[in-house]
Amino acid sequence: MTLWPRSLLWRTFALLTLLVLVTTAAWFLIFRAYEREPRARQIAQNLVSVVNLTRVALITAEPSRRRELLVELSDREGVQVYPAESGEALLPPPDSQLVQLVTEAVRARLGEDTRIASARDGLPGIWVSFRIDDDEYWVRVPRERLERRLALRWIGWGSLAVVLSLIAAYFFVWHLGRPLRALTAAAAEIGKGKRPAPLPESGTAEIATLARAFNQMSRDLSRLDEDRALILAGVSHDLRTPLSRLRLGVEMSGGDEQMKQDMNTDIVEMDRIIGQFLDFARADSGEPLESRSLAAAAAEVVERFRKLGHAIGEELLPVPEAFLRPLAVRRAITNLLDNALRHGETGVAVRTYRDDGKVVLEVLDRGPGIPAESVERLKQPFTRIEAARSGSSGSGLGLAIVDRIARSHGGHLDLLPREGGGLVARISLPMRASAA
Repeated sequence: MTLWPRSLLWRTFALLTLLVLVTTAAWFLIFRAYEREPRARQIAQNLVSVVNLTRVALITAEPSRRRELLVELSDREGVQVYPAESGEALLPPPDSQLVQLVTEAVRARLGEDTRIASARDGLPGIWVSFRIDDDEYWVRVPRERLERRLALRWIGWGSLAVVLSLIAAYFFVWHLGRPLRALTAAAAEIGKGKRPAPLPESGTAEIATLARAFNQMSRDLSRLDEDRALILAGVSHDLRTPLSRLRLGVEMSGGDEQMKQDMNTDIVEMDRIIGQFLDFARADSGEPLESRSLAAAAAEVVERFRKLGHAIGEELLPVPEAFLRPLAVRRAITNLLDNALRHGETGVAVRTYRDDGKVVLEVLDRGPGIPAESVERLKQPFTRIEAARSGSSGSGLGLAIVDRIARSHGGHLDLLPREGGGLVARISLPMRASAA
């Protein structure tokens, strides 16, 4: 599991978000770097001005009014003057580049013997020393007068700019990815055996070219499907006429009864194979979707097989209705039961149930089963696996027809091992399949 998104939309948005944040942070750092020196000169100038004005005021003021002057400076300006004392506890200023620049500028203006502290005897502030004759004094300036506070409104405007940039980036990426999402959906429909509507051949040159190529590919695939279905249907239909003549000839011949029975069996098998060709050709026909119960369709097919003398168990639990093509679904169930009876002989059963938003139909048998590595191959047309389910005959289209019908309903076919031996052929369909 990774936190990095997998979709193109969110990956591009994440990269743009990172770009906006990095750009904003870089802009802020560049601004801080370029304004540090001018700001240090401004702070130093203010400190020097406060110290010089205080020193001059104390020198020029009458001795009797110096106390009053100090009180007024403290009350009005927040500037306090203290005489330096031996043993006083001084806290040096913070070790930062800005403070170093301020200290160097103040000492260059007031003298190298000027002392600067951030606290004196536990009282915080900006403390700068000066001398009057041989006496040393401290001027305490509140930090609030010199420290720049970042206004909340600037933080708000900056945050708003970042949020608007991210919103614009999201809509830009969403608009850019919309044709790709449409292409993905159309490709998924083709994978399910459907025919998607043509994609709009508009937008940027690359997107328009891609949509044009996809539409051409979709038309070519549709034409190939139509040609294949037409050929299969034509060949299958034409073969049934000579088969009917062969059957009539066998019945009218005076040959051995066993030979006649064997020949009739072969003719029936050939007719069944031709029927599978026809089913495969019309598996994705234009039959409309109807709201039907999968359990009811299974019950109809099971009853038809029972009338032919086949023993089939059933566990048809009531399931919600789904949009189904009734003829195609009954054809799929019939093919699965034919396979189960041919290869499993006993233990054949059908069951339906609901599972996680889907309706499920299972056909079970006690045959030799199918190896896991051969499952996907057997869903392809004209493939068989004699070793796993011996004695099989046919065209190899039965499972391919079922798989195509399941995918045309938005579902899928699974071939699973049955507990105790055998095979479980499971069709899972969404309860509300699309009517497209």
